[in-house]
Amino acid sequence: MREIVFDTETTGTNPASGDRVVEIGCVELVNRVETGRTYHAYFNPERAMPSEAEAVHGLSTIFLSDKPLFGHKAEELLDFIGDAPLIAHNATFDFGFLNAELARCGRDPVCLSRMICTLVLARSRHPGAKHSLDALCTRFGVDRSQRVKHGALLDAQLLAQVYVELTGGRQIGLGLMVDAGPQGTSASRGSTVQRTVRPPRPHGPSVEELARHAQFVSKLKDPLWLKLQAIPAAS
Repeated sequence: MREIVFDTETTGTNPASGDRVVEIGCVELVNRVETGRTYHAYFNPERAMPSEAEAVHGLSTIFLSDKPLFGHKAEELLDFIGDAPLIAHNATFDFGFLNAELARCGRDPVCLSRMICTLVLARSRHPGAKHSLDALCTRFGVDRSQRVKHGALLDAQLLAQVYVELTGGRQIGLGLMVDAGPQGTSASRGSTVQRTVRPPRPHGPSVEELARHAQFVSKLKDPLWLKLQAIPAAS
């Protein structure tokens, strides 16, 4: 199954009041495994970047001034995401901005039935715990040392690892042994492991082993057990 994990960076928190998407990052998963295919783009928001937002992601008005408009990259983005389910952290936020940008350039919105929210998954699995992306990375041992500021592609890559943990862990899809096959073999999904069946060994020593042991003991000088045998037993 193909899924897309994505994240956006914006000029603020409310697309209805004119805030815009300035960066998007997408990571492709197939059967919960990263394929290495990604999509990443910066956009000119056609407005100044508020200092509060710049402090979060570090994207300035000057840096974004020569970047393409969202509408100029919309077809490319839609081709990448296709009809796959879309995974985001606090997904209503990212879907709201994505669909607002699509509406501005005359595109149909992405259906909310495709939305998978890792924040909802995390709250269901770990009620009462912290559910920020940083907290989830810490919980699942995901390395976030490069996350100095928010970045759409980096955050999507981190979230992809978190999503795998939330939905079964890194070993999801691993073929495990399910039953024992005939004649000393064990069947597993996709492979057969051969086992060598050895006959049981008698617990007692053989006549030859006893003879070799007696020969070895006879060569010992002043063995300790002879001294113990000379001590009279307590009455």
